[in-house]
Amino acid sequence: MTIVDVAHHAGVSVATASKVLRNAPGVSDAMRTRVRASMTALSYRPHRPARGMRGRTYTVGMIVSDIENPFFSLLQRGISKVIAQHNYEILIAPGGVTSSSQRAVMNALIDHQMDGVILVSPRASDDELDRIAGEIPMVLVGRHSSSAALDSISGDDELGAKLVVDHFVELGHERIAFVTHHNEAEHSSFPETIRMNGFRSAMAAHGLPATIIPAAWSLEGGRAAARHLATLTPQPTAVHAGADIAAFGMMSEIWERAVVPPNSFALAGYDNSPTSAIGPISLTTVDQSGLDMGSIAAEMLLERIAGRDDSRHELVTPSLVVRASSFLPTPIEQ
Repeated sequence: MTIVDVAHHAGVSVATASKVLRNAPGVSDAMRTRVRASMTALSYRPHRPARGMRGRTYTVGMIVSDIENPFFSLLQRGISKVIAQHNYEILIAPGGVTSSSQRAVMNALIDHQMDGVILVSPRASDDELDRIAGEIPMVLVGRHSSSAALDSISGDDELGAKLVVDHFVELGHERIAFVTHHNEAEHSSFPETIRMNGFRSAMAAHGLPATIIPAAWSLEGGRAAARHLATLTPQPTAVHAGADIAAFGMMSEIWERAVVPPNSFALAGYDNSPTSAIGPISLTTVDQSGLDMGSIAAEMLLERIAGRDDSRHELVTPSLVVRASSFLPTPIEQ
């Protein structure tokens, strides 16, 4: 079925049917209802490549490092809610954790004529991101940026790490550890780098030594962090896992293998993903408003696609969500 068939079925001009399809102004509500009813009756689906030849494909790409991180689903829901109102569709592409693997996925999206892309904590250099932004409208999520070639939205990661440390110290903890996220290269704009530096600064402000556990923000990375924790002497009484997904991995390793006694230390994550609120998990975490972050990123991208040239860079203020995981059932050793 084509737009011509829809127009004939609805008894309107092809131009009118096209306006309804594009959600363009100049069509009455009654006419929109009539045309959309015909689209449904005929099972009409827009031909994306043909639309691309006329200028747009009405598709955007979202590149994430993997699809197991529940925080990415929050971002996706926020993005989809906004772009659906403009008849856009989203394609989610796992890009891996290296700049080379993400570059390959990015090139594939460009080749498929995406109208724009949203990159979640990309590993590419600033220069490469600027170059790609010259080819396709781009918004970064999580990655801090001040580039004039693209837009970005991220949480205040330094403040988020401080909130966790201050909470632990208020509870009486002095031996606190942080789980790092290893990549092929560190960069001052990466969220993991800023969170780790924020952790170190907050610990120093309290006159406390900072313990770093090398791992990765993934389920397996969290499991590795739990095994590393078991080798430390003295053991930390509190751990900031850096991300919820790493905290879940730590919990899994402790529950399944008992590498350290369950509930022997306080634990906090970062992201306030839906899983963190499940009763048995009850993870203390930092909320950086993932749904809102995704919605804002989508709005930025649509503005870029529409022709906005000036850059926008937003910083979201996080808040601490305190749950049972940050409390210990026994007194803390002094």
